[in-house]
Amino acid sequence: MDERDFYNEKPETKTATYCCPKCRQKQDFKIRWLRRTRKAQLPRGAMDEYTRAKFANAKDHMVRVDDTLYCANPSCRAKFDIPNFQTVVFIE
Repeated sequence: MDERDFYNEKPETKTATYCCPKCRQKQDFKIRWLRRTRKAQLPRGAMDEYTRAKFANAKDHMVRVDDTLYCANPSCRAKFDIPNFQTVVFIE
C-alpha cells in the first residue's frame, strides 16, 4: 500500500518574497504546494499491522511542488533555485 493512499491531496499556492541572485531585486513569487490531510478512516486493503501503524503515525503536511523560479524582471529572467531547503511542512 502506498503512503499517498492515507491522504487527501489538494493543491495550494502561497506567496513568498525572494531576491534574485543575479539582479538583486526582491519580488513576490507564487509557490505551489500540495496539502496532504490524513483520511478519517484506514483505507481498504490495509490488513497487516505495519500498515495500520504507519496510518496511525500519519500527520497532515504540505509538500512544495516548485523547486526553481524565474526572475520577474523582464531584463533579467534568470532561473534560480528556491533558497530555503524546506520542502515539507508539518501542519499542527
